[in-house]
Amino acid sequence: MREEIREVEVLGDAALSVEEVARLCGVQVAWVQEHVQAGVLRASGQGGQWRFDSATLVRARRVAKLESGFGADPQLAALAADLMEEVALLRRRLQMLEGGDPGP
Repeated sequence: MREEIREVEVLGDAALSVEEVARLCGVQVAWVQEHVQAGVLRASGQGGQWRFDSATLVRARRVAKLESGFGADPQLAALAADLMEEVALLRRRLQMLEGGDPGP
């Protein structure tokens, strides 16, 4: 599974379809659609033609895991995902300020 995600990241922005995101997250297409409509996930395009970038895939996987593992509702899972993303960003900034390798 890890290899697949790396290949997707190389494709750049808006490379994944709704079906691909659902498959890679282990959820139904309706789950992805509901989360886009609720503002939990971002997509480019409209309706059934939505496309997703690799950052959204990572976020969708986090949200799905939080929802299933902790029984969190979508908005709470989205808030937790936001906090995880912010912590990762702050860690990268701190590494840059310390002169270290910022990593992925």
